[in-house]
Amino acid sequence: MAPLTVMTCAGFSGYAVLLTVAPLWAVEGGASTAGSGLVNGVLLLFTVLTQLLVPRALRTFGWGPVLAVGLVLLGVPGVLMALDDGLVVVLALSAVRGVGFGVLTVTGSAAVAALVGPKRRGEAIGAYGLAVAFPNLVLLPAGPWIAESVGFWVAFIVSALPLVGIPAALRLASSLRLSAPDLHPATAPAPDPHDPESTAYRRLLPPMLLLLAVTLAGGALITFTPQMVDGSAVAAGGLLLMGLSAALSRWRIGVLADRYGAQRFLVPLVLLTGAGMALVSWSVARSDDVRVGSFLVAMLLVGLCYGGLQNLTLMISFAAVSRRHHNLASAVWNVGFDAGTALGSVAVGVIAGLTSFTTAFLVTAAIALATLPLAWRRPGAVDVDAPAPSRE
Repeated sequence: MAPLTVMTCAGFSGYAVLLTVAPLWAVEGGASTAGSGLVNGVLLLFTVLTQLLVPRALRTFGWGPVLAVGLVLLGVPGVLMALDDGLVVVLALSAVRGVGFGVLTVTGSAAVAALVGPKRRGEAIGAYGLAVAFPNLVLLPAGPWIAESVGFWVAFIVSALPLVGIPAALRLASSLRLSAPDLHPATAPAPDPHDPESTAYRRLLPPMLLLLAVTLAGGALITFTPQMVDGSAVAAGGLLLMGLSAALSRWRIGVLADRYGAQRFLVPLVLLTGAGMALVSWSVARSDDVRVGSFLVAMLLVGLCYGGLQNLTLMISFAAVSRRHHNLASAVWNVGFDAGTALGSVAVGVIAGLTSFTTAFLVTAAIALATLPLAWRRPGAVDVDAPAPSRE
């Protein structure tokens, strides 16, 4: 887990710092608001397209080459971006970064399942989630300040941190060859006709939809809180509360899930997601004044659900399929995460433009509650090592 944590922190640091800086750099080059909005859209599009291909790449080339190439593709474009602020160049380099980020996200969560047995998998997923959350908490809000107060060149240097993670990635690949030889292309068993990918996709769909609903809500809040809340201090405080509660929830809920089983926490968290988004809607209903207290409570609630359901749905995804499909489970889970985030930005923006933020967030609450039947569903575990719930 140590090299995985180092690789993850380095990779996500390079990703997070440019998430807000790259659009600003495009504006520096003369891009319109619409043009700057395309920057992260292109990044996310290529991320999702790549995530679908990573399991096949791991089977074909092995962990070491895939991890190293992914980190290079994520770390080098930020440095090259400093040479030209034209929109076409920024979009092209964002596409390359999206490919690298797609590799990092799928391999990171898949490595957790390969390294750690099911009895402590929730705890391990929580530790991995903390390594993901920390760079986002620090560098996502700090990026614009670094660019505007110190200089864009500093942000571009920080964006090269994924390259620092390559030695850790190679150590991780070596560990995986020893601990999980069945996942290495040279020693992997032949495909099992009785365990096809189509069945795995079907079993992975429910947890992916649960994740998509909560990341849609979270993505909407991350994108639009500064626009719908007049006071910058209130907006920053709300986002900080959401980020901290999400990080802590994703980290610690895995221990509880290892002990009692992940399934029993789904329904309460789905209900809290709906309630939290409805409370956000009520808090911003008055166009002239935000109900600050209820807004902050709502952000805290949504953050708990946002982090907790990330951990639980990944646990359930790994348990729902056999070990040979764990890389596929990681890919499908990551597609659900990024697709939900994108929908939260695009769909909520459209609805709010046609109606209001109040209506838009009520719709996200309804979407979250619509996944309750999936949360009630108790699929059988295919992973033969999956833990039985325990009250010890």
